[in-house]
Amino acid sequence: MQRPHIAQQRDLQHPSITTPQASSSKVSSSKKLPLSSDRSSSFNPFTFFKPHKSFNDLQRQFRDRWAVANVLDRENQDIVIVPSISLDPNSLKSIQGVIHYEERLLVSLLQLQNPNTRIFYITSQPIHPSIIDYYLHLIPGVSPKDARRRLILLSVYDSSSQPLIEKMLERPRLIQLIKQKLRPNRAVMTCFNATTLEQQLAVELGIPLFATDPALQCWGTKSGSRQIFADCDVPHPDGSVLTYTVEDLAEATASLWERQPHLQRIVIKLDEGVSGQGNAILNLQPLQWMAPGTTTTHGERVQAIATYFHHLRFQSETETWEQFRQRIPEIGALAEAFIEGDEKRSPSVQLRIMPDGHVDVLSTHDQILRKSKLLNS
Repeated sequence: MQRPHIAQQRDLQHPSITTPQASSSKVSSSKKLPLSSDRSSSFNPFTFFKPHKSFNDLQRQFRDRWAVANVLDRENQDIVIVPSISLDPNSLKSIQGVIHYEERLLVSLLQLQNPNTRIFYITSQPIHPSIIDYYLHLIPGVSPKDARRRLILLSVYDSSSQPLIEKMLERPRLIQLIKQKLRPNRAVMTCFNATTLEQQLAVELGIPLFATDPALQCWGTKSGSRQIFADCDVPHPDGSVLTYTVEDLAEATASLWERQPHLQRIVIKLDEGVSGQGNAILNLQPLQWMAPGTTTTHGERVQAIATYFHHLRFQSETETWEQFRQRIPEIGALAEAFIEGDEKRSPSVQLRIMPDGHVDVLSTHDQILRKSKLLNS
């Protein structure tokens, strides 16, 4: 389906709710909300987040309700969907059409199959009616008209690269509007990825968050995933620890090459990224004169690699080394062995962890990576 241009999108409002415009609901004196706290080089998942008593209480109540019944499938339920891509804003700028990533959770509209469910779906810009209509026609056993009646679409009217969750927290009137429309003790919030900001919004709405605890957010990063693989003896490419300076990154890259002298390329990765953004390729062919096994010392190799970082090939067409290096002290970067091959297959599995700890396997698939898409894993 061809996506309409953003200028062609029109306001979509539920008949019973009038959405405040951004200009009238935004707090002019609000400060920039950080996506995460400063990180130290020691990898401790509980260093960066402090437990929130109110949040923990909401989560405990949700777990107790779930023990009685699967509330999302069977009970009268309001589901607040905040599809914010809550990652490094600088990384998001390089993704073409990133604002449309907020439409990824439209698959959640299938939950309107429960005639007692209402969904509040918030986006940065209004979604084109044809896209909404398409998803509503996929719901089995429910007329699109009835499903649309129980779907409340809200927009903050802000197409900037700032994550949606920050835009919402800067609009207290919008939050209050949603809170007033929710049914007490029968609401839950879901999101694309959970940070302390999603946690804050859930607390302000007074509803639980059906998502990974933000205290575990670091395990979804490049370095966190590598640590889990190592702890569980899952085979994965050789690589480095997380680094926060160009010098340390060059040191880690040189050490990786010395451990794996057959490497032709090395992937340099920012610790956070989406759709391959934040990945870059270091081609080792032009550096063969100082490859492991030559008379070049380790220190000379580190220096040469640090200088050659200017020639990295980035996944994003708009990325530059100067932009890339500025984010290294903020979110960290690591080096990883590049797996050569014309075609590679990456198995993928999607799981859902229930509030009571039960795990459902939703789907599995193989991701096929060819030469033109090698960085999109």
